[in-house]
Amino acid sequence: MRFRPCIDIHNGKVKQIVGGSLKDQGDQAAENFVAEQDAAWYASLYKEKKLSGGHVILLNPASSPYYETTKAQAMKALAAWPGGFQIGGGIHDENAEEFLRAGASQVIVTSFVFKDGQFKEENLNRLVHAVGKEQLVLDLSCRKKDDAYYIVTDRWQKFTDVRLTPAILDELSGSCAEFLIHAVDVEGKASGIEKELAEILGSWGKIPVTYAGGVGSFDDLRDLKKLGQNHLDVTIGSALDLFGGQMKFEEVLAYCK
Repeated sequence: MRFRPCIDIHNGKVKQIVGGSLKDQGDQAAENFVAEQDAAWYASLYKEKKLSGGHVILLNPASSPYYETTKAQAMKALAAWPGGFQIGGGIHDENAEEFLRAGASQVIVTSFVFKDGQFKEENLNRLVHAVGKEQLVLDLSCRKKDDAYYIVTDRWQKFTDVRLTPAILDELSGSCAEFLIHAVDVEGKASGIEKELAEILGSWGKIPVTYAGGVGSFDDLRDLKKLGQNHLDVTIGSALDLFGGQMKFEEVLAYCK
């Protein structure tokens, strides 16, 4: 189980937020932590620790007045460690190459592929044509509804009609290199992982999958390691001491080695 670092940027600041609270209207979110340091500082730290394969996420939509300052922070992170990060947030076939040229190892996409609540295969094909399968990570972040997990889009505000199942993982894995999956209902709460989701993902395990959401203790990491059958990597946000939490960064690295 590898530790995958994160740099989440909202309104031009590195932040940790409660995932389900993010709103486009007014660029609002319930904040757990707002960093004094910029994105490049975090990128340099992760580079020093050789923690490749993490992700930078732009949490403002392109229509936001904060988008350009958020994007500028993201570009600073990519410049601080070229090839060290995946990047996501409002990425589509026409702007993906810009972020790759700026130093991203891969682009992370949700809303362009799952548009208007539905899976748009033609958009996925356009992305693969634009950047290639190996440079594409699909974000299948999901929320629970009617005892099942459904992929959500538009900064996790909208449910799609796509249920997260082994069959959909099989179908989509032919067009991407990795999956990033936030358990949105517990994202930013450090209240425990979504065990059922971890079990679904761990029993699949055919390409790299990074799980994010709810990790608040080393007991949670042990549960994730067990349920994920060593097929899942992990991201920790609000619970990490780098973001004001109780889990010590160095101890997490030691545990995940």
